[in-house]
Amino acid sequence: MHLLRPLLRRSSLSWIAVVAALAVVTPRVAEAEALLLVEADTGKVLQAENATYPWYPASVTKLMTAYVTLKAVKEGRITLDTLLTVSPIAASQAPAKIGFRPGTQVTVDNALKIMLVKSANDMAVVLAEGVGGSIDGFSALMNQAAQQLGMTQTSYVNPNGLPADGQITSARDLAILARAIIHDLPEYEYFVRIPSIRYGRTVTQNLNKLIGRYPGADGFKTGFICAAGYNLVASATRDGRRLIAVVLGASSGRMRAVRAAQLLERGFANNSLSWLRPSLGTVDNLVPIDASPPNLRDEMCGGKHHKPASDEDEDNVANDAGSGNSEPALAFFGAGLQPPTLKPSELLAAAPAPSEPIPVYTGPTRTGAALIAAVAGDAAEQAAHHHGKKVRVAAKKPDAAADTKDSVKDAEPKSAGKPAAVRHANAKPDNAAPKTADKPDAKPAKPKAAAKPKPAPKNTTGEAEPADQKTAAPRS
Repeated sequence: MHLLRPLLRRSSLSWIAVVAALAVVTPRVAEAEALLLVEADTGKVLQAENATYPWYPASVTKLMTAYVTLKAVKEGRITLDTLLTVSPIAASQAPAKIGFRPGTQVTVDNALKIMLVKSANDMAVVLAEGVGGSIDGFSALMNQAAQQLGMTQTSYVNPNGLPADGQITSARDLAILARAIIHDLPEYEYFVRIPSIRYGRTVTQNLNKLIGRYPGADGFKTGFICAAGYNLVASATRDGRRLIAVVLGASSGRMRAVRAAQLLERGFANNSLSWLRPSLGTVDNLVPIDASPPNLRDEMCGGKHHKPASDEDEDNVANDAGSGNSEPALAFFGAGLQPPTLKPSELLAAAPAPSEPIPVYTGPTRTGAALIAAVAGDAAEQAAHHHGKKVRVAAKKPDAAADTKDSVKDAEPKSAGKPAAVRHANAKPDNAAPKTADKPDAKPAKPKAAAKPKPAPKNTTGEAEPADQKTAAPRS
């Protein structure tokens, strides 16, 4: 500040004005998003806001899991048909997950599709154990790849992005990784643009809301934990020019898609005037900032905003499919044109363009009649599993309030420990039920005519009975 004193003596600026100006220059990251827009081919930065602040990656971690796995495929160490086995550790991962039981076998191909479309944490661990031998072994491979790519702000401790203190990245590094997937693995890039998958009778849409809605959208991944907010790496191509947008810390799943669409729109629209703007250099040359990642837990999950540590965003813009905006948006999309009058928020409120879900299944690679039989078998197994789960739930007294608290607690970054599913498995069941309930009276008591009715007993949890107890069960 002492360097500014001569300036203040020669001008009418006050110290208060200078402090206010510096406050504008220095971003308050805890209340901001990290935004970055780059050209895929050249790496040229078109827009950057907080792009080199460290951030918790959440499930965009799975992009590196896919990169390391597909590099192993390309180098011949494994194949897409290689069978991997679901371990108890993989099966115990917190949602979102597909929910295969330990011992189930799945190909690398199907595990990748499930992980990238559904953001399945269990499939990320299946791939990690299959390629690296263990979570720690695979994390070492992830960190090695990050160093080779120049991702200087990134470190990994798990393959799925579940909360952990050492799991850190930045918008800069994620753009570098996205460019590496495009340039190093062009033959496998289709994995990051699949619109939807079908397992048994269940169809899952890609959590990247730009896929099938934003004209030219062609890839990448979402992520969410309470500490990180809603993250998205997205790309789109128009007239042979591909752009990559990175959004970290958005307030909802819908907002991260809108932010990315706005960045992409600005990049495509301003192409002819790019020579007027000052150059921001390339993404590799952005200077990293030495700071701790902002923790957005209070903003994202504090107060009434109780959310599980899952990327399965309930703010699903596909719910607006019946609105008046969906038909014109789909008409323009189907014609390959950019709707001239629709804002990104309106465009993303449409239902996704129709597409045939890609079937995923357990067991070895199959085609033709064998594939049809495998899909039918998984559907039958899925139906039996869900029926058994409903019977077990009906036989127990639900404890939705406790499960919800555990989910929100798990969303806080922490050191690696036992997964939530393991902790719940070790807990004693039905501990809230009164012991006397198992011993009915031998003779029913005679009611007294003058007795006044007693008030209903309070919930054993000390709270009101949850109105929506389905949300407490892990989604699979």
